Amino acid sequence: MEEDKLLIREEIYKGNILHVYKDTIDLGDGLTAQREVVEHRGGVGIALEDSDGKYFIVRQWRYARQEETLEFPAGKKEEGEDSLTTAKREVQEETGYLGKDWKYLGKIYPTPAYDTEVIDLYYAKVDSFIGQHLDEDESVEVLRYDLQELTEEILKGNIPDAKTIAMVMYLKELKQRDQL
Repeated sequence: MEEDKLLIREEIYKGNILHVYKDTIDLGDGLTAQREVVEHRGGVGIALEDSDGKYFIVRQWRYARQEETLEFPAGKKEEGEDSLTTAKREVQEETGYLGKDWKYLGKIYPTPAYDTEVIDLYYAKVDSFIGQHLDEDESVEVLRYDLQELTEEILKGNIPDAKTIAMVMYLKELKQRDQL
């Protein structure tokens, strides 16, 4: 498969979290097309497991969706920050707990057709409680679910969050293979 070639890039919007571009690309054989691209620095999702085999889930209002969501703790990377540092910071901020025995699960591309965002997925066991440190514009309720409960919530349509669905699949498979 041949790679499209960028001919012209026009910046449409530059924000704190993302930039939007309108690209004109060469498809080959004299054909051109327009593509809108959202550039995002990426983020993380964290599956934090307690000693009872339950995972920390946060319920929070998501403005863009105009609804509350249930999802694994997550967050965006700061400029120049590596993913593991982001994961450790975000899990403590949202749940109040430190994690230990960190394991990289993989990555997902939430919307690869127009967005550069990569979400790195991590697993950790719960360590000590040091208290939440939420951003001033953030409000979350911390809940705990086991893998079967999470699976049921996904199948009922109560968890449509892509990173959470992907992480449940990773966790179930890795647990079944005795790799977690």
